[in-house]
Amino acid sequence: MEEKAMVADALVGVNGELKMFGDMIPQTEDKELKQCLKQIRNQCEMSQEKLYDAARERSYYVPAAKATQEEINHVKSIL
Repeated sequence: MEEKAMVADALVGVNGELKMFGDMIPQTEDKELKQCLKQIRNQCEMSQEKLYDAARERSYYVPAAKATQEEINHVKSIL
């Protein structure tokens, strides 16, 4: 498997985990468990950032162009 595919797969997996933690944390009543989940989520976020940086450095991932002020104003007007 190519490195590019491995990085992409890892990013997809970590992003899925982050979504899962985002769903679980607010539904947890136990404060100790909630804190533990938040710590794990934070570690996941750090891993995601490292993978993202690696992907950007190798040009495996190219982010979308930044929105223009006109586009930003349009979205604001809708909301």
